[in-house]
Amino acid sequence: MKRIYTFLAISVAIGLFLGSCKSPKQEEQQVSASLLKEGVDISNKLSKYTAVPLTTDLTVLSKNQQKMIPILIEVADIMDELFWYEAYGKKDSLMELVQNEDLKKYLHINYGPWDRLEDNNSFVAGVGEKPKGANFYPENMSKEEFEQADLPDKKSLYTLLRRDENGDLMTVPYHEAFADQIEKAAELLEQAAELAEDEGFKNYLTLRAAALRTDEYLESDMAWMDMKTNMIDFVVGPIENYEDKLFNYKAAHEAYVLIKDMEWSKRLAKYAAFLPELQKGIPVPEAYKQEKPGSNADLNAYDVVYYAGDCNAGSKTIAINLPNDERVQLEKGSRRLQLKNAMHAKFDQILAPISEILIAEDQRQHIKFDAFFANTMFHEVAHGLGIKNTITGKGAVRSAMKEHSSALEEGKADILGLYMINQLMDKGELDGDIKDYYVTFLAGIFRSVRFGAASAHGQANMVRFNFFKEMEAFDYDSESKTYRVNFDKMQDAVGALSEKILTIQGDGDYEAAGKLLNEMGVITSDLQRDLDRLSAANIPVDIVFEQGSSVLGL
Repeated sequence: MKRIYTFLAISVAIGLFLGSCKSPKQEEQQVSASLLKEGVDISNKLSKYTAVPLTTDLTVLSKNQQKMIPILIEVADIMDELFWYEAYGKKDSLMELVQNEDLKKYLHINYGPWDRLEDNNSFVAGVGEKPKGANFYPENMSKEEFEQADLPDKKSLYTLLRRDENGDLMTVPYHEAFADQIEKAAELLEQAAELAEDEGFKNYLTLRAAALRTDEYLESDMAWMDMKTNMIDFVVGPIENYEDKLFNYKAAHEAYVLIKDMEWSKRLAKYAAFLPELQKGIPVPEAYKQEKPGSNADLNAYDVVYYAGDCNAGSKTIAINLPNDERVQLEKGSRRLQLKNAMHAKFDQILAPISEILIAEDQRQHIKFDAFFANTMFHEVAHGLGIKNTITGKGAVRSAMKEHSSALEEGKADILGLYMINQLMDKGELDGDIKDYYVTFLAGIFRSVRFGAASAHGQANMVRFNFFKEMEAFDYDSESKTYRVNFDKMQDAVGALSEKILTIQGDGDYEAAGKLLNEMGVITSDLQRDLDRLSAANIPVDIVFEQGSSVLGL
């Protein structure tokens, strides 16, 4: 059974310029991509997503800033093209076979023939399992072969693994593999920089163009951290490593175009300053909290007007914590960007309807957008807490955890976000009722587990649901088929799971991480029964976007 999917085996002699050739496998493909896998209802799959227009008030921008938006969108579209290659291979080689319009839409949502909301199961006939290493590594490469290869930059975030003319592994830097696309993107960034009125943003765009050309991102990451007054923001480049489920080593390309909400940002600005103090109090032995979060971190709210690449695949990101580089985080901290319009869409169309079915009637009064916003925001802030480098000499936590890194880190951020809320309320620095945050958090678990185990966020929520169940942090009423938070036990569960995850990370205990995720990162039959009720009620799993210059009226 042949796959539509294929890796491009491109030799040193012919470069590795994306789009310069097709692999022999692709030339041979005869699969009719209009033929869905038996039993697949593509209309039903599309109904898992609800469409949301990405708009905002652009009158707050100057004429030059408005001119900049389409240029940034063009750069984002290049990142989208590169992510297609990283996730699947040659997009055109797949799409030219497809006649069914609904199938085309679903392929675009998933960036390939694997359903990201159903543990990457294929939905096209003739397609096998998605390789764990996506298209970052040769399809026939084993973990053992990778480990034995004497290639200094094989673990780099910014290299592809390929085979040379002798069949041996070699590395190819992104800026060489995607040379034509990178040069075009860099030139566009330089054009945008000429229109920039904020000096910090101008400097960042210029440095980011240089970074794309060299795969050296530290200087531009530092410049991005120094921006404070820009109305437009642009996250662009190879950033997150969720797509690499073989090792979690490789970063995938993505982009967001963002407009700052100045009023909301002022409300949030004070919270990042509490990071060093909160780090001292996290519920873990002293050895695991010796690192000091950077003091230059900030927290802002944005309306997002364009998603592309990794962040646009399957379930959509609604908050960002960057840069990922531990050197930047330890020196300057990180920036937390809350995507308010996308967040509101998920609350209104997904989380609130979920609570009407699965949350006990007497606790539904605690489902509130402000609590959802805060839970999401402090999740991102909490990425800055804990430990970045193991205390056992195993190097960075991200490297020591390998393919478990993303799910474990997302689980840490979720649980420490609740810890932060508790601490800030005790200090009188956060308004509201703790019950709002806890009940909304439980409803949020039901929202996120629907992303499936293929999502780091989905698996992290599965672990948390099963852990909370063991600690009786919630009760289940079999008569009403609803869940009710036990507030005191919830607080105990938050502390216990925080300590467990932080200890695994600090020890660099790869085996313990795998055990936790494999045993608790699953959806039980009882939980699946309740999730099926959400599907029967036609509650979407996630959102897709109507976006672009025309939607914005540019």
